[in-house]
Order: sequence, then C-alpha cells, then structure tokens
Amino acid sequence: MPITTRRTLTRLGLAAPALALLPRGVRAAEQTVKIGAPYPLTGGAASAGTAVKQAIEVAVDIINNPHPELPNLPLAPGSGLPGLGGRTVQVVFADHQGNPAIAQSEALRLITQDKAVALAGCYQSSCTLTASAIAERYGIPFMASESSAPSLTERGFKTFFRPTPIGTDFGAAYASFLAERKAAGFKIEKVALVNENTEYGTSTGDAIIAAVTGKGLKIDPRIAYNANSSDVSAQVLQLKSASPDAVIFVSYTSDAILFMKTMHTLNWKPPILIGDDSGFSDNAFISAVGDLAQGVFNRSSYDAGKPGSASFIVNELYLKHAGHALDDTSARGMQGFLALMEAINRAGSTEPAKIVAALASQDLKPEQLMIGYNGIKYDAKGQNTLAGTLLVQLEGKKYVAIWPDKSATQPPALPFKGWG
Repeated sequence: MPITTRRTLTRLGLAAPALALLPRGVRAAEQTVKIGAPYPLTGGAASAGTAVKQAIEVAVDIINNPHPELPNLPLAPGSGLPGLGGRTVQVVFADHQGNPAIAQSEALRLITQDKAVALAGCYQSSCTLTASAIAERYGIPFMASESSAPSLTERGFKTFFRPTPIGTDFGAAYASFLAERKAAGFKIEKVALVNENTEYGTSTGDAIIAAVTGKGLKIDPRIAYNANSSDVSAQVLQLKSASPDAVIFVSYTSDAILFMKTMHTLNWKPPILIGDDSGFSDNAFISAVGDLAQGVFNRSSYDAGKPGSASFIVNELYLKHAGHALDDTSARGMQGFLALMEAINRAGSTEPAKIVAALASQDLKPEQLMIGYNGIKYDAKGQNTLAGTLLVQLEGKKYVAIWPDKSATQPPALPFKGWG
C-alpha cells in the first residue's frame, strides 16, 4: 500500500460503503493501520524533514512487501503486519513548517480527523514538544525518532517513546573526545558553545556544558542565537575575539550553512569544530558548504556498513527511492518507525493503550536493527537505555568514523582544515 496523500484518503473514504459489503475477514486484511507523521516539509529544515519522510516511505515498503534479504529485521521478510491479520501500514504526513504551533494543530488533526493510531515525528524538538503533548492528552503513542532535547523525557508522559540517543549522551561523547585530545597533547582549555535558542539548542546546550565542565574544561563563551537567522556575523566575530580551542555548534541546516559561509568570509576557523548532527549531518549542508567544512566533527549513530549487512541493504533501498544515501537523521527516523511498527504488530491491536504497553516492553537486539544502537529498550521515562553514538569526521563528501577507537575506521585529523 503506497503512502497516501489527503486526496487519496478522500478517495478511500468514498470507497468505505463498498468495503462494508466485503466479508469481515477480507475487510480486516485490507484495512490499513494509519500512522500520522508531522515533519518540516517546507521552511528552513525542509531538506532534513523530506529526507526523514523518504526514509519512512522506505520503511513502509519494507513492512508492506516481502524483503527476504533482511531476515533479521522485524516484519521485513513477510508482507504486512501478521499480528493484525496481514494489515498494511499507511502513513499520513503533515507539514508543520518548523512551527511548534502548527505542529500542535497538525497532531490534533492527524488524531481526530485522520484517526491515526500513533504519531511519529517531529525532527525539531520544539515541534515534538507541542505535538507530543497533544498525543499524551489523547492517549496516543508518540515515537520521537530524531528529537534529542533531554527535556522531552522529563515531563512524566506515559505515551512518549524515544529510541535515539540524546543531548546528555552527545555531551558525554564530546567531553570524552576533547579530554582524550588534551591528554594526547593537543591544546584544549577553552571550549565555545554556539546553540540556536529553541528547545533543541537550549536543552542540548545545557547538557553539553555539564559534560564538558565535568571533564575540567571551560565553556567560554556560550552564544545563543535566534534560529533561522539571516546574519551571524556578530556571533562569528565574537568567536574570533574569544579564540577558543574548540567550538561546538548546536544548529539546524540553514544556520549551519550560514555559519560556515560567514566563517569563511571573515577568515576565521577554530582548531576543532564539532557539529551536533542536525544541520551538519544533512546532505544539503555537505552539498552547500562541504568544501568549506573539511574536517568538521559530527556525531552519528548510523553507518552504511559492509555489503550484505542490514544497514547496507537498507541504504541501497533508500538510494533507489531518494536518489541519495541515508544520513544519521533519516536513519534514526527510519529505525524509530520500524520499532513503532514492531510494537504495534506485537500488540496485535490498534488500541492505543495496547500499543503503549507493547512499546514499554520492547526489547530489540542489535541484530534486529538497521542502525548502530546497542538495542532498543525504554526506561520509565520512555528513553532508550541502549542508544549508541559515535563521532565522525567530514572527508570529501562523506563522514568517516573516527571515535571511539572500537568504532573508528581511521584516526581523527587535527586541526580543523575547513577551506584549506
């Protein structure tokens, strides 16, 4: 069953009387399980939102159609959801435009009008904050596959689940990486933090500061800026004046691109530059300013892996569908969606309470995933306790794993090269 648009849903609604005449068993098999998916399909984060949308579309194909080449991936070898009589999954996408208020209203529409039995979204943490609050009010399970603001799992919600690693994990990784570089003789005393000022940047920034200062390093300065800024010259000049030994950026795509262009224009670059995924992992970032950002460090949970592996095969399917490779964000979006559907199938029901119970008891092993987590198992707050992350470095047009040593394909190259 292909992904449907609102117009297609209308056609399906007109066909409802005909479906009612079918035998009950046939109707059950042909009914679809609707999942609502609010993402930024226009606006400053449209490239990232579209990439996740394409990843979910591939996940739907993996679930609805036989993929015997993925024998360990739940639901991949067969067709549809066997726990629900072979029903297929159907995704109704909504464009929240990166606006938390729109994300809230779209979540309400998806639940009350489109009758989605679960939601998956929203990429930006500020939008996930509002959309998931609506889902909680209606008792609808919410899968937050990409949003990493630590605050999201501190609200006492019962229907909120998040498989991705979060800001505290990333902060610990950056702090350990920098401390190791310092121990090896690289000058690192002062670390600058630059974060956009929505839920994602603020909450993640706080977690990074706690981790970095915990390693005995100093944060100076911390620069918060308005998301989707049109000019960041003042911020770059402030960095240039402070002359930090390393800079960590918590930015979405358009901001990350603008910062790199402005740094080049003002001819300033730090010895170490770390991007907190998001804008820095977006293929649009590499296309736009990859030549200016050579050697930038980034965090990731995804690598295509070796030929024949689940991650490699899934990436090939995505390449054919989207025309470009999976990045970390789109891969996390796909994995979260696959995990949601595994729970729904195991629940054997579309009743929200049963889906929530199935998610709460989920225990997926590494070999059942297409991403580099150590598994998926949630704590009482809905956070995956087995999420994993590594650091990668931009080399040419792709990122290569450089830390920790057990995951690295090559050692880190220092200092930051930038544009040469």
